[in-house]
Amino acid sequence: MARTITVGLDGSAESRAAAEWAAREAALRQVPVRLLHVWQPVPEPLAQAPLLGAETHQHWTERIPRDAAEGLRLRHPGVEVITEQRAGAPAEVLLEASRDAELLVLGSRALSGLTGFLIGSVGQSVVARAEVPVVLVRAGEQAADEHVKDPAGIPSAATGFRPVVLGLDIDNPDDTVITFAFEEARSREAVLTVVTGWNLPPYYVYSLAAGVNPREEMIREQAAALTEALLPWREKYPDVEVTEQSRLGSPANHLVDAAHEASLVVVGRRVRRNPFGVHIGAVAHAVMHHATTPVAVVAHD
Repeated sequence: MARTITVGLDGSAESRAAAEWAAREAALRQVPVRLLHVWQPVPEPLAQAPLLGAETHQHWTERIPRDAAEGLRLRHPGVEVITEQRAGAPAEVLLEASRDAELLVLGSRALSGLTGFLIGSVGQSVVARAEVPVVLVRAGEQAADEHVKDPAGIPSAATGFRPVVLGLDIDNPDDTVITFAFEEARSREAVLTVVTGWNLPPYYVYSLAAGVNPREEMIREQAAALTEALLPWREKYPDVEVTEQSRLGSPANHLVDAAHEASLVVVGRRVRRNPFGVHIGAVAHAVMHHATTPVAVVAHD
């Protein structure tokens, strides 16, 4: 199958928001979007039993992708929309389908108050194991949320994109993650804001005891290290405006803060082929659950 953006669709509000985001991304990339509905088989008598009037289980499972596709085609006439249904365990089917996709898009559900977003067990399993980038989209996400407000201060999809935010570990910068973020910023003609967080080393307290405070020097060194790490990428992508934020403190907290003004947050996930379980990483995990904008988790070695 040709490269596509694949969406896990289950009829929920969050999966519909994910499908809308995927259609907008497909327009930027000029690729088809594939709506994948995964259903788990039920015993034949139950499958044929009336659930909602004359509707059967089979009718309902066919209706979800069909209705979603019709809506996307109306709202995004330039995007090719493909529908597909598969039976099986959702996480396994989504992972298999992602192998011939450029991107996998899933929905996330908001929790009450400001506590963050809920990434279900299927979503977490997929994120932890997928080898293609996975984008998580919260329920209620709209096109205007990704754009700066118009001169009157009103949200609008007709204005420019908000920045793309990249969380970068300058001790272990990965080309795959950085490339993804630069490409996303370039396709949106958006600023790329690169955020790195760092903590004071253990010897800091001993320096203070000796009457020396190296904090300002450390701040300058960390900022210089970020600038040096990005220099080759600035040369490779001269059309992408880049801003740098090197901050003392938790990288996850800084990324969540930056997400409030972003169109997309990009974080990396190191691939750990461990037979005893899967691992997402503390920073990616925190951003997935608390960022208020779509989050792209990019796997890397």
